Amino acid sequence: MAAPFDPNPRFQDYSHPERLVSTEWLAEHLDYPSLRIFECNADSLLYDIGHIPGALRIDWQQDLFDPITHDVVNGHQFATLMRHLGVRQGDTIVLYGDKGNRWAAHAAWVFTLFGHADVRLLDGGRDAWFMEERPSSFAVRDYPPSDYPLLERKDKYLRVYQLDVLELLGRALVLDVRDENHYRGEMDRSQGLVTSRYGHIPTAHNIPWDQAIGPDSRFRSRKTLEENYGLLREIDTRYDVVTYCENGERASHTWFILTYLLGYDNVFNYDGSWLEWGNSMRMPIVRGARPGKKPPRPQLHARR
Repeated sequence: MAAPFDPNPRFQDYSHPERLVSTEWLAEHLDYPSLRIFECNADSLLYDIGHIPGALRIDWQQDLFDPITHDVVNGHQFATLMRHLGVRQGDTIVLYGDKGNRWAAHAAWVFTLFGHADVRLLDGGRDAWFMEERPSSFAVRDYPPSDYPLLERKDKYLRVYQLDVLELLGRALVLDVRDENHYRGEMDRSQGLVTSRYGHIPTAHNIPWDQAIGPDSRFRSRKTLEENYGLLREIDTRYDVVTYCENGERASHTWFILTYLLGYDNVFNYDGSWLEWGNSMRMPIVRGARPGKKPPRPQLHARR
């Protein structure tokens, strides 16, 4: 049986409040039988210096990516991970992490790629939990292996590839969720970047991912989110929206907001993002200012 939803009034204005849990709710449900908690950080070693009691670690580099294909894990790899972690298909998954839940949101996106029905984020993530001095643990709970089924990854519903993006230019709203300096191409290798070219995808608009969270790492109110993403109000809600960043995790965070908090139906994560686009020969790029044009009129591209 899935865990009950969090009735916190803070969430009720969102389109899918069932996709969030508060620190208060989680503290009261730590031992709920079908609840499984996972910490997924940019720095996976944070888990070792204290984590939410009962939480297990998901390492985004080792667990969510295939090192050979440099792609999201396939169905066999995902099922093997779930079985090892003792996750059952009907379990409620709560994910949290550092840096505003960037990688936790990416993990939520991966779970959703494989059709896991009940996946939620802890609003505020690791930052909120520890700022409130809630219980922490060093213990790693041992769960018995599960019989999680082998499932097909549902790419076409949630993600796009490089050639898809190229085809969609001018027919989809493309959102670059990096900071403005990266978007304008004003960064270089001395600043730790690993691409050979800098700038942004043609037609992309820049809305940095972290405008959606407050200083406590919690999501901002629906009203504020609608103001931040006001660009989207000029298009039909069925129109395709493509998010990208450097390597997909911040784009997943924006995908979560647009899909579950604001209720847009056709949001796709280009998780290859700038790491792929900026290193590819002949892929068009733009450097400099934001695009001055409004989003194109909808020409619906029925991917669903």
